[in-house]
Amino acid sequence: MATVGQAAGGRRDARLTEEGIYAAALGLIDRDGIEALSMRKLAAVLGVNPMSLYHHVPNKAALLRGVTNLVARQFRPKSGDGTWQEQLHSVAHGFRALAHQHPNLIEHSFANPSSIDREDPFWTALTGILHTAGVPPTDVAPVAAVITSLFSGYLIAEVNGTLGRLAAMQPALESAESAGAPGAVADGDRGFELAMQTLILGLEAQLTRGRQPGPGLAIT
Repeated sequence: MATVGQAAGGRRDARLTEEGIYAAALGLIDRDGIEALSMRKLAAVLGVNPMSLYHHVPNKAALLRGVTNLVARQFRPKSGDGTWQEQLHSVAHGFRALAHQHPNLIEHSFANPSSIDREDPFWTALTGILHTAGVPPTDVAPVAAVITSLFSGYLIAEVNGTLGRLAAMQPALESAESAGAPGAVADGDRGFELAMQTLILGLEAQLTRGRQPGPGLAIT
């Protein structure tokens, strides 16, 4: 009889490696959402007995952590070239592209306070960029936390459609002739560029203020 993780004849069954399980779970999440993920449905996708999955992942929470880590490893930021502004822009664009590949997982992950840890590629790249920008060492983590919160909020609003809906709404005081006209940042790419420019200009202003006599960065 074949053992767990092996097919008949003793051949290794790639479906029952952790990597194979997480990849199949990610496919389910991408297609049907987090709510559709269960051990039984995942086992059906893999063509195995549901109980065999528990030899690799103890529960759904562990499965989601594994899927999140799998996607995190796909993020390979190209930081280190150009100015800190260019590096921040590049890292943000790379992460946004990944978020658009897996919007269901990203929306769930950002709602989980433990979704990003200190070894996360995004966090490592971001804190490195802030250090290069001249943010004082004691302020790097707090500033990175603020940027991550702003960035994650933007991405959630973008992938769940809130951003597009709000961008298309005309102010109540606009004339009737302008009703229904597209918003200035209704296009996702333009909206993201506006967000990045606003963030970078704000950080530049804070860094300039910090180099002048008086209080430093206003983040504590």
